[in-house]
Amino acid sequence: MSENGLGEYLRARRELVRPEDAGLRVTGVRRTPGLRREEVATLAGISADYYLRLEQGRDRNPSAQVLDAIARVLGLDSTAAAYLRSLADTSGTRRRTVPRPRVDRVPSGTLQLLDVIGLPAFVESRSFDVLAANTLATALSPGIRAGENRLRTMFLDGAEQERYPDWQDQMGGMVAAFRSSIGPGVDDPAITTLVGELSLGSEDFRRLWARHDVRPLGGGTVRMWHPEVGDLELRREKLGIGGTDGQLLVVHHAEPESPSARALALLGSLAAMPGAGASGSWSGASASGALDRLGTTNPTSYDID
Repeated sequence: MSENGLGEYLRARRELVRPEDAGLRVTGVRRTPGLRREEVATLAGISADYYLRLEQGRDRNPSAQVLDAIARVLGLDSTAAAYLRSLADTSGTRRRTVPRPRVDRVPSGTLQLLDVIGLPAFVESRSFDVLAANTLATALSPGIRAGENRLRTMFLDGAEQERYPDWQDQMGGMVAAFRSSIGPGVDDPAITTLVGELSLGSEDFRRLWARHDVRPLGGGTVRMWHPEVGDLELRREKLGIGGTDGQLLVVHHAEPESPSARALALLGSLAAMPGAGASGSWSGASASGALDRLGTTNPTSYDID
Protein backbone atom coordinates (compact mmCIF):
# COMPACT_ATOMS: atom_id res chain seq x y z
CA MET A 1 0.00 0.00 0.00
CA SER A 2 2.95 2.32 0.67
CA GLU A 3 6.70 2.34 0.17
CA ASN A 4 7.14 3.71 3.68
CA GLY A 5 4.44 1.97 5.67
CA LEU A 6 6.57 1.86 8.80
CA GLY A 7 7.25 5.60 8.76
CA GLU A 8 3.63 6.50 8.07
CA TYR A 9 2.46 4.29 10.90
CA LEU A 10 4.98 5.72 13.37
CA ARG A 11 4.02 9.27 12.53
CA ALA A 12 0.27 8.62 12.70
CA ARG A 13 0.51 6.91 16.07
CA ARG A 14 2.96 9.49 17.45
CA GLU A 15 0.52 12.29 16.68
CA LEU A 16 -2.21 10.54 18.67
CA VAL A 17 -0.26 10.32 21.95
CA ARG A 18 -0.83 13.15 24.41
CA PRO A 19 2.44 14.28 26.04
CA GLU A 20 0.96 13.98 29.53
CA ASP A 21 0.00 10.36 28.82
CA ALA A 22 3.66 9.69 28.09
CA GLY A 23 4.68 11.23 31.40
CA LEU A 24 5.87 14.54 29.96
CA ARG A 25 5.21 17.91 31.55
CA VAL A 26 3.60 20.33 29.11
CA THR A 27 4.39 24.04 29.31
CA GLY A 28 3.41 26.72 26.84
CA VAL A 29 1.73 26.22 23.48
CA ARG A 30 2.65 23.20 21.39
CA ARG A 31 2.31 23.41 17.62
CA THR A 32 2.96 19.70 17.10
CA PRO A 33 0.03 17.32 17.64
CA GLY A 34 0.94 14.49 19.95
CA LEU A 35 4.58 13.79 20.70
CA ARG A 36 7.55 15.35 18.97
CA ARG A 37 10.00 13.00 17.23
CA GLU A 38 12.75 13.80 19.69
CA GLU A 39 10.42 13.06 22.60
CA VAL A 40 9.65 9.61 21.23
CA ALA A 41 13.35 9.01 20.71
CA THR A 42 14.26 10.08 24.24
CA LEU A 43 11.54 7.99 25.85
CA ALA A 44 12.49 4.98 23.74
CA GLY A 45 16.20 5.35 24.51
CA ILE A 46 17.36 5.92 20.95
CA SER A 47 18.87 8.92 19.17
CA ALA A 48 16.62 11.53 17.60
CA ASP A 49 18.46 11.15 14.29
CA TYR A 50 17.87 7.40 14.22
CA TYR A 51 14.16 7.81 14.93
CA LEU A 52 13.94 10.45 12.17
CA ARG A 53 15.48 7.97 9.73
CA LEU A 54 12.84 5.41 10.70
CA GLU A 55 9.98 7.81 10.03
CA GLN A 56 11.50 8.96 6.75
CA GLY A 57 12.04 5.40 5.57
CA ARG A 58 15.82 5.77 5.36
CA ASP A 59 16.29 2.94 7.85
CA ARG A 60 14.03 -0.09 7.67
CA ASN A 61 15.97 -2.49 9.85
CA PRO A 62 15.23 -1.62 13.49
CA SER A 63 15.94 -4.26 16.10
CA ALA A 64 13.19 -6.01 18.01
CA GLN A 65 14.30 -4.15 21.14
CA VAL A 66 13.92 -0.78 19.42
CA LEU A 67 10.49 -1.69 18.11
CA ASP A 68 9.36 -2.85 21.54
CA ALA A 69 10.60 0.39 23.11
CA ILE A 70 8.81 2.52 20.52
CA ALA A 71 5.62 0.47 20.92
CA ARG A 72 5.75 1.10 24.67
CA VAL A 73 6.18 4.87 24.19
CA LEU A 74 3.31 5.01 21.69
CA GLY A 75 1.05 3.02 24.00
CA LEU A 76 0.40 0.27 21.44
CA ASP A 77 -1.57 -2.77 22.54
CA SER A 78 -0.45 -6.27 21.58
CA THR A 79 -2.29 -6.22 18.23
CA ALA A 80 -0.90 -2.83 17.22
CA ALA A 81 2.61 -3.76 18.41
CA ALA A 82 2.51 -6.92 16.30
CA TYR A 83 1.42 -4.83 13.33
CA LEU A 84 4.34 -2.46 13.94
CA ARG A 85 6.78 -5.37 13.94
CA SER A 86 5.28 -6.69 10.71
CA LEU A 87 5.83 -3.32 9.04
CA ALA A 88 9.53 -3.35 9.89
CA ASP A 89 11.85 -5.09 7.49
CA THR A 90 13.90 -6.96 10.08
CA SER A 91 15.55 -9.14 7.44
CA GLY A 92 17.36 -6.14 5.97
CA THR A 93 15.63 -6.32 2.59
CA ARG A 94 12.42 -4.69 1.48
CA ARG A 95 9.58 -7.20 1.52
CA ARG A 96 6.75 -6.92 -0.93
CA THR A 97 3.83 -9.24 -1.35
CA VAL A 98 3.68 -10.28 -4.99
CA PRO A 99 0.15 -9.85 -6.26
CA ARG A 100 -1.51 -13.10 -7.18
CA PRO A 101 -4.84 -13.74 -8.81
CA ARG A 102 -7.48 -13.68 -6.11
CA VAL A 103 -9.97 -16.47 -6.48
CA ASP A 104 -12.24 -16.13 -3.48
CA ARG A 105 -14.16 -19.34 -3.98
CA VAL A 106 -16.46 -20.17 -1.08
CA PRO A 107 -16.28 -23.86 -0.08
CA SER A 108 -19.35 -25.83 -1.15
CA GLY A 109 -19.98 -26.97 2.42
CA THR A 110 -20.15 -23.37 3.57
CA LEU A 111 -22.62 -22.51 0.81
CA GLN A 112 -24.81 -25.40 1.94
CA LEU A 113 -24.59 -24.14 5.52
CA LEU A 114 -25.84 -20.71 4.43
CA ASP A 115 -28.94 -22.37 2.98
CA VAL A 116 -29.85 -24.34 6.09
CA ILE A 117 -28.61 -22.26 9.02
CA GLY A 118 -31.90 -20.39 9.48
CA LEU A 119 -30.16 -17.16 10.55
CA PRO A 120 -28.89 -14.12 8.62
CA ALA A 121 -25.45 -15.24 7.48
CA PHE A 122 -22.93 -14.35 4.82
CA VAL A 123 -19.31 -14.96 3.84
CA GLU A 124 -16.88 -12.06 3.56
CA SER A 125 -13.33 -11.92 2.25
CA ARG A 126 -10.34 -10.44 4.02
CA SER A 127 -11.08 -7.16 2.19
CA PHE A 128 -14.73 -7.22 3.36
CA ASP A 129 -16.18 -8.25 0.00
CA VAL A 130 -19.44 -10.18 0.37
CA LEU A 131 -18.77 -13.48 -1.40
CA ALA A 132 -22.07 -15.19 -0.62
CA ALA A 133 -25.16 -14.43 1.46
CA ASN A 134 -28.37 -16.22 2.30
CA THR A 135 -31.81 -14.77 1.68
CA LEU A 136 -32.32 -13.78 5.31
CA ALA A 137 -29.08 -11.78 5.40
CA THR A 138 -30.09 -9.80 2.34
CA ALA A 139 -33.55 -9.30 3.81
CA LEU A 140 -31.94 -7.96 6.97
CA SER A 141 -29.86 -5.48 4.97
CA PRO A 142 -29.90 -5.09 1.16
CA GLY A 143 -26.18 -4.23 1.22
CA ILE A 144 -25.40 -7.78 2.33
CA ARG A 145 -25.38 -9.50 -1.05
CA ALA A 146 -22.74 -11.15 -3.19
CA GLY A 147 -20.68 -8.57 -5.08
CA GLU A 148 -21.03 -5.79 -2.51
CA ASN A 149 -18.26 -4.59 -0.20
CA ARG A 150 -19.21 -3.93 3.41
CA LEU A 151 -16.91 -0.92 3.76
CA ARG A 152 -18.15 0.69 0.56
CA THR A 153 -21.76 0.10 1.50
CA MET A 154 -21.45 1.38 5.06
CA PHE A 155 -19.49 4.52 4.20
CA LEU A 156 -21.10 5.51 0.90
CA ASP A 157 -24.71 4.29 1.07
CA GLY A 158 -26.95 6.51 3.17
CA ALA A 159 -29.82 4.01 3.04
CA GLU A 160 -27.59 1.33 4.53
CA GLN A 161 -26.44 3.68 7.27
CA GLU A 162 -30.07 4.27 8.27
CA ARG A 163 -30.34 0.60 9.20
CA TYR A 164 -27.55 0.95 11.76
CA PRO A 165 -28.43 3.59 14.40
CA ASP A 166 -24.90 3.35 15.83
CA TRP A 167 -23.09 3.19 12.49
CA GLN A 168 -20.76 6.08 13.26
CA ASP A 169 -19.65 4.37 16.46
CA GLN A 170 -18.95 1.16 14.54
CA MET A 171 -16.93 2.68 11.73
CA GLY A 172 -13.69 3.12 13.66
CA GLY A 173 -13.56 -0.55 14.56
CA MET A 174 -14.48 -1.55 11.04
CA VAL A 175 -11.65 0.45 9.45
CA ALA A 176 -9.15 -0.78 12.05
CA ALA A 177 -10.21 -4.37 11.37
CA PHE A 178 -9.87 -3.80 7.62
CA ARG A 179 -6.30 -2.57 8.03
CA SER A 180 -5.53 -5.53 10.28
CA SER A 181 -7.09 -7.98 7.83
CA ILE A 182 -5.36 -6.84 4.65
CA GLY A 183 -1.95 -6.78 6.36
CA PRO A 184 0.97 -4.39 5.95
CA GLY A 185 2.67 -5.69 2.81
CA VAL A 186 -0.28 -6.08 0.52
CA ASP A 187 0.16 -4.77 -3.01
CA ASP A 188 -3.30 -5.55 -4.30
CA PRO A 189 -4.69 -3.20 -6.98
CA ALA A 190 -8.26 -3.98 -5.93
CA ILE A 191 -7.60 -2.94 -2.34
CA THR A 192 -5.71 0.18 -3.44
CA THR A 193 -8.65 1.13 -5.65
CA LEU A 194 -11.12 0.52 -2.82
CA VAL A 195 -9.16 2.68 -0.36
CA GLY A 196 -8.92 5.44 -2.96
CA GLU A 197 -12.64 5.32 -3.70
CA LEU A 198 -13.54 5.45 -0.01
CA SER A 199 -11.05 8.24 0.67
CA LEU A 200 -12.56 10.37 -2.09
CA GLY A 201 -16.15 9.62 -1.16
CA SER A 202 -16.10 9.77 2.63
CA GLU A 203 -14.48 12.27 4.97
CA ASP A 204 -15.16 9.86 7.84
CA PHE A 205 -13.17 7.13 6.12
CA ARG A 206 -10.27 9.49 5.35
CA ARG A 207 -10.08 10.54 8.99
CA LEU A 208 -10.24 7.01 10.36
CA TRP A 209 -7.82 5.59 7.78
CA ALA A 210 -5.26 8.29 8.66
CA ARG A 211 -5.25 7.11 12.29
CA HIS A 212 -3.66 3.77 11.30
CA ASP A 213 -5.62 1.97 14.03
CA VAL A 214 -5.28 -1.80 13.93
CA ARG A 215 -7.45 -4.30 15.76
CA PRO A 216 -9.39 -7.44 14.90
CA LEU A 217 -13.14 -7.18 14.52
CA GLY A 218 -14.76 -10.15 16.16
CA GLY A 219 -18.15 -10.76 17.65
CA GLY A 220 -20.22 -8.08 19.30
CA THR A 221 -23.65 -6.57 19.69
CA VAL A 222 -25.17 -4.80 16.70
CA ARG A 223 -28.21 -2.53 16.85
CA MET A 224 -30.22 -2.40 13.64
CA TRP A 225 -33.47 -0.98 12.34
CA HIS A 226 -35.57 -2.66 9.65
CA PRO A 227 -38.50 -0.92 7.91
CA GLU A 228 -40.71 -4.01 8.22
CA VAL A 229 -39.83 -5.51 11.61
CA GLY A 230 -38.49 -2.51 13.51
CA ASP A 231 -35.59 -2.42 15.96
CA LEU A 232 -33.27 -5.36 16.48
CA GLU A 233 -30.43 -6.00 18.90
CA LEU A 234 -28.34 -8.85 17.50
CA ARG A 235 -25.15 -10.68 18.26
CA ARG A 236 -22.68 -10.84 15.40
CA GLU A 237 -20.28 -13.77 15.25
CA LYS A 238 -17.33 -14.00 12.85
CA LEU A 239 -15.98 -17.49 12.30
CA GLY A 240 -12.91 -18.36 10.23
CA ILE A 241 -13.42 -20.75 7.30
CA GLY A 242 -10.66 -23.32 7.02
CA GLY A 243 -8.81 -23.78 3.74
CA THR A 244 -9.51 -20.24 2.51
CA ASP A 245 -7.54 -17.02 2.27
CA GLY A 246 -9.02 -15.41 5.36
CA GLN A 247 -12.70 -15.87 4.56
CA LEU A 248 -15.11 -15.41 7.47
CA LEU A 249 -18.61 -16.71 8.07
CA VAL A 250 -20.59 -13.85 9.61
CA VAL A 251 -23.77 -14.82 11.49
CA HIS A 252 -26.34 -12.63 13.22
CA HIS A 253 -28.51 -14.09 15.97
CA ALA A 254 -30.73 -12.84 18.78
CA GLU A 255 -31.21 -13.71 22.43
CA PRO A 256 -33.76 -16.57 22.56
CA GLU A 257 -37.33 -15.46 23.32
CA SER A 258 -36.35 -11.80 23.07
CA PRO A 259 -38.22 -9.14 21.04
CA SER A 260 -35.36 -9.28 18.55
CA ALA A 261 -35.73 -13.05 18.20
CA ARG A 262 -39.42 -12.56 17.39
CA ALA A 263 -38.53 -9.83 14.91
CA LEU A 264 -36.04 -12.16 13.21
CA ALA A 265 -38.69 -14.87 13.02
CA LEU A 266 -41.03 -12.39 11.37
CA LEU A 267 -38.29 -11.36 8.96
CA GLY A 268 -37.70 -15.00 8.05
CA SER A 269 -41.38 -15.50 7.37
CA LEU A 270 -41.54 -12.40 5.21
CA ALA A 271 -38.40 -13.35 3.29
CA ALA A 272 -39.85 -16.77 2.47
CA MET A 273 -43.01 -15.35 0.94
CA PRO A 274 -43.55 -14.99 -2.83
CA GLY A 275 -43.93 -11.21 -2.47
CA ALA A 276 -40.46 -10.77 -0.96
CA GLY A 277 -38.32 -8.23 -2.79
CA ALA A 278 -34.57 -8.19 -3.25
CA SER A 279 -34.39 -4.87 -1.42
CA GLY A 280 -35.76 -6.36 1.80
CA SER A 281 -39.29 -4.95 1.51
CA TRP A 282 -42.61 -6.64 0.87
CA SER A 283 -46.03 -5.84 -0.42
CA GLY A 284 -48.67 -4.98 2.16
CA ALA A 285 -50.59 -8.20 1.49
CA SER A 286 -47.51 -10.38 1.97
CA ALA A 287 -46.50 -8.65 5.16
CA SER A 288 -50.04 -8.81 6.54
CA GLY A 289 -50.23 -12.55 5.95
CA ALA A 290 -46.94 -13.17 7.73
CA LEU A 291 -48.00 -11.01 10.66
CA ASP A 292 -51.27 -12.92 11.01
CA ARG A 293 -49.41 -16.24 11.21
CA LEU A 294 -47.09 -14.86 13.87
CA GLY A 295 -49.95 -13.42 15.89
CA THR A 296 -49.02 -9.74 15.71
CA THR A 297 -50.27 -6.78 13.72
CA ASN A 298 -47.52 -4.26 14.33
CA PRO A 299 -44.03 -5.37 13.28
CA THR A 300 -42.42 -2.14 14.41
CA SER A 301 -43.74 -2.22 17.95
CA TYR A 302 -40.93 -4.29 19.48
CA ASP A 303 -38.93 -2.60 22.20
CA ILE A 304 -35.34 -3.50 22.98
CA ASP A 305 -34.95 -4.41 26.65
